Amino acid sequence: LHLSAVKLAELHSDLKLQEKDELRWKKLKAEGLDEDGEKEAKLRRNLNVIMTKYGMNGKKDSQLVDTNYIKDGTESDTLDDPRLEKLWSKAKSSGKFSDEELDKLWREFKHHKEKIHEYSILLETVSRTEDIHKNVINPSEENLVKEEILHNKHRELKDKLRSINQGFERLRKVSHQGYDTTSEFEEPRVIDLWDMAKSANFTEKELESFREELKHFEAKIEKHHHYQKQLEISHQKLKHVEGTGDKDHLNRNKEKYAMLEEKTKELGYKVKKHLQDLSSRISQGLQHNEL
Repeated sequence: LHLSAVKLAELHSDLKLQEKDELRWKKLKAEGLDEDGEKEAKLRRNLNVIMTKYGMNGKKDSQLVDTNYIKDGTESDTLDDPRLEKLWSKAKSSGKFSDEELDKLWREFKHHKEKIHEYSILLETVSRTEDIHKNVINPSEENLVKEEILHNKHRELKDKLRSINQGFERLRKVSHQGYDTTSEFEEPRVIDLWDMAKSANFTEKELESFREELKHFEAKIEKHHHYQKQLEISHQKLKHVEGTGDKDHLNRNKEKYAMLEEKTKELGYKVKKHLQDLSSRISQGLQHNEL
């Protein structure tokens, strides 16, 4: 796959979370709690997203690269969207961003690209399900269940599309005006969660509690970013030392690399699990609004 050290650690974290979700689903299925197959379908969609993200779906140029964000002033991946490419080009040439802010903005653009990919996968799944449903001649109780599944998927599509639209508006604003120094959050995933939380059916007290939890979550993400960068640096050093023939130096670098790799994997898993939990809570609040 030719993945970087950071990307391999991320793949490990994603697969670990997928494995845990599948084990939980197997237990639910054994207890007869997934009769409509919706949870199984969601697991398959999630796996599809992972395979697309890391170029494991057999399609060329499908990998969402997320290595060092910007190397020598040039990004190693495209955004696959003319609107995003135009905004990114404008931001780079505006002179409003420091190198660190450009790094942060590039992460926001890549996060937005991933959201669009996930939406496309879900849309394709819904379209296939609708085609199958239309071909059914005799309505039955099973088909009523499938209608409910479709309704849930359409609601999920609506939530994702709303998040994409909000995210694009934010990218447009930041690209033109620069970063707001008074902004409460900086991490793209946290900004997304906070915008959606404000639209959900939370009381003022619940919203304040959620805000505090998001602050802790953002600190966890920043710590993960720190280890990702250290892992990449360690990987480069290891490759350099391998060519020197100094065995003692090589062993020390291998030990440090192994430690950083394990810590990055562990933090990556914790971040993704926390994100999953927070997203689930917001989704419940948004569904309650519709009811």
